[in-house]
Amino acid sequence: MTVSSLATAVAVGTLLGLIGRWTLPTGRRIPFWVPLALAVGAAVLGTVIGRLAGIDASGVSPMEVILQVVFAGAAVTLVVTTAEPRPSEGRHDVGGAR
Repeated sequence: MTVSSLATAVAVGTLLGLIGRWTLPTGRRIPFWVPLALAVGAAVLGTVIGRLAGIDASGVSPMEVILQVVFAGAAVTLVVTTAEPRPSEGRHDVGGAR
């Protein structure tokens, strides 16, 4: 993995992580750093898998960037859709009664 590949993976992951965080429904409870960290990690994983699959360029190839976007997007989508909903304020269900 080259330095430019790693830098691109970090940039793609950060961008998609921020987009995912900003589009996160307001009713979800998730720390700010979680989508960022997962997106960066997934983008780096996309680079590693691309290299293992034979995408071996001296710099950053378009296919490598596509893999980074796909992996980071999938990670952000997963964390955004599975985040725990915030409990509604002022409403306390005791024993299932409303």
